[in-house]
Parts: sequence; structure tokens; C-alpha cells
Amino acid sequence: MAITVRALETLAPGRWLSEAGNRNEGALRAKGGPHGARFYFRYRNSGGTYDDLPLGKFDAKGRDGMTLVAARARSGELVRRYRAGESDLRLAIETERREGERELAAKVKALAESEARRAACLGVLLGAYVKQLERDGKASAGAVLRALERHVRDPWPKLWATPADDVAMDDLLAVIARVSDAGKLTEARKLRAYLLAAYKAAVRARQDARGHPALRELRISSNPARDLAAIDGGAGARERALSLAELRAYWRRVNELPDPAGALLRFHLVTGAQRVEQLARLQVADIDLDGGTMRLRDGKGRRKSPRLHDVPLLPEALASIRAMAPQRTGAFVFTVTAGRSGAAYSTVLHRVREIVAAMGEAGELEKGAFTVGDLRRTVETRLAAEGVSTEIRAQLQSHGLGGVQARHYDRHDYLVEKKSALKTLLRLMEGNAATVTPIRKRRT
Repeated sequence: MAITVRALETLAPGRWLSEAGNRNEGALRAKGGPHGARFYFRYRNSGGTYDDLPLGKFDAKGRDGMTLVAARARSGELVRRYRAGESDLRLAIETERREGERELAAKVKALAESEARRAACLGVLLGAYVKQLERDGKASAGAVLRALERHVRDPWPKLWATPADDVAMDDLLAVIARVSDAGKLTEARKLRAYLLAAYKAAVRARQDARGHPALRELRISSNPARDLAAIDGGAGARERALSLAELRAYWRRVNELPDPAGALLRFHLVTGAQRVEQLARLQVADIDLDGGTMRLRDGKGRRKSPRLHDVPLLPEALASIRAMAPQRTGAFVFTVTAGRSGAAYSTVLHRVREIVAAMGEAGELEKGAFTVGDLRRTVETRLAAEGVSTEIRAQLQSHGLGGVQARHYDRHDYLVEKKSALKTLLRLMEGNAATVTPIRKRRT
């Protein structure tokens, strides 16, 4: 007999209703329960045993279960499958369910991996690289971030959002070419180095316990920047070094400059033209008045931790410290704000440019303008001319000390030798100023 909606609604618990069907095809059944009727499909399995396969709860409106129409449709599907030879319907349906779950899990995993790849975009990679630089105390972190934002994020927003593993060498080449084509070869060289280092750090982070967690989480496996050719002309070394007459003229003008600016430049030069970025981080706690030294932290290069660099302080340097902050309000030593902050490179550059302009007007320049970096080169050049050895000059300015011997075996502090070199430099600067006669082109 046919099952009706009314019969289902009044079906007593434990009672069955069955629709007529072929015993060789199966039939729809319903059983009463304490919470209403439930549908089943009865069939004979391959073992000859009857099996009632659950279909679902009855609900006349289909809101919280199956309507009678839906149950009959499902029963019809099972009849067709049974006729087609699927005699073990329960096993077949369970297998389908498990396969469906596996397919769903695979789709969820693929979606998660896709989302992870989108999240691990080039911009996130470069940002994580800057975080590692900051964690390692690299003074260049800020400059690297600004360069990456200026040359990658702003002009290439789609590439910035591209999964880092999907970025190709050609993509990065276009980024660098844009800067190079603008004639900014040094900037292009630096940008290539940043991209190369960022990918290298991300790949290494997967095996290096010291790698930044933000890099390790990206799971970068390849470095598309590896095959980018070096920028020709971008790394040309400057050769400008002041003559002795120019150096003395500069020193004289620095001494005439009002403090604290004058004291700032005097301290820079009389300590051997140390790197401004390192001087800017120097604090009162880094000054040893009893020993007459200051301690800088040289994080330049690939060092995992900054190299401690002790520099002797001549009386002139100590006097400059006092003159920079006669009424100190902060801990920074190399300052024009009474110690509240360290003097940035731009601050030193601005003062040096003013002096260079004055020297130019006075005819005190032999080969044109010079920079802060040229002053550092001048110190080494003048000391070399006085017979100060390469090793002592390197120790004084903290460069070229990355070899195995210097890192592991040489524990001499070279303070005596460095102090002697600084005295030689001061003697040179305070010598009688030479007269500079500019060479003018003869008129024909």
C-alpha cells in the first residue's frame, strides 16, 4: 500500500509503513519513533539478508527533514542502482561518503594552500626580510624598506601582491631595469642586492634556526633573483680624497663653525671619520672616560651580531663631546639636540655641504666638491701616506676585518696603535695651511 503524509504524521513509535515494491528491487519504508517517523529503504543484499538503509527524518514541510516526495525520489534512485547490480547499497553509499569526504578535504587543503600562497606574496617576503634586518640590529633596515617601497611596492602593486614563489626572474628584471633605465645605476645595484638577499634569507630560513619566523612561515623554495646579472657601472668605487691642503682647510673651517655643529664635525674627523650611522647610535654608556675610549657597534655586512669596535678618544674628541651637549638632556653622544637624539647622516651631510660650498668660493678646492664618505677615504689615504700600515688603518676604521684570523684568533685591541694613528691625523690637520692655487685653463 502507498505511504501517505497523514499516515506518517500519526505513525506510532515502533510501527512500520511500507510501500509496495518488487522484492528484487527494494522498497520505501517508514518507522514511527518518539520524535516522528523516519524513512528507510529496504533491499536484499548480496548475502541474501534484508537491510533497512536509513534515508532520513520525515518532515512534511521539508524544513527539518525529508518530505514524502523527496523520500520517494531517493528511493527511486536506489531502485535504479539496485537494478544496475549494486546489491550492497550500504557499502556502496559508505564508500561514496568516504570518497566525498576525501575530495572535500582535498579541496579544502588546496584552497588553504592557495590562500597561503596568496598570503606569502612578494610584499610580505620583502617585509619579513626587513624585519630580520631590524632584529639583527642592521642600521640599513630603514633605508632598505624605503627603497623596496619606492621601487617595488608603489610602481608594481600587482607584482607586490603576487605569491613570492610565482615571481619569475623576468619580473624582477623589469623592476630593476626601470631604475637602471632612469640612470640610477647605484640605486639599481642596491635594489638587486636587496631582492637577492631577501629571497636568499627566506630560502635559508627553512633550514636555519636563526632565520626570522616570518620568513620561515613563507616556505619559499626558490630564488628567482639568483640569476639576475650584476649592474655594470653601479658599483664604481669613488676615488676622491682630499689633498693635505684641502684637509687642513676643511679642519680650519670646522673649528670656526659654531657649536654644536662644529663640535659634531670635529668629533667625526678626530675619531677617524667613523661611519655616521654608527656614531649616531653612540650613547654616554659607550664612553669610557677612564680608559679614554668609545665603543661602536659595527653591524655592517653579513655579521649575525655587531662587531664591537673600540676607538681611542684624544683630548680634542672629549672636548667635542662636551661641546656638543654642554647642557645634556639625553643619552646620545653624537648629537645636535643636546643628546635627545643621534645626528642622522643627513644632518652631517648638510653641514659638510655648507663647508664645501664655502671652500669652493674661497678657491680651497683642487678637485671639486667632496662628500662625507670622501672624508673617510681621506683619513685612510693621508694615514697611508704617513706610513700607517694597512692593518692599523683597517682596525681604526673597522673595515676588511671579516677573515678567519681576525674573527677567531686576533684578540689584540690595537688601542695603542689606533691612538698613535689618530695623533698622526691630528698633527697633519693642524699643520700650517698650504696655499692652494687653482690651475686655470690657458686662453689661446
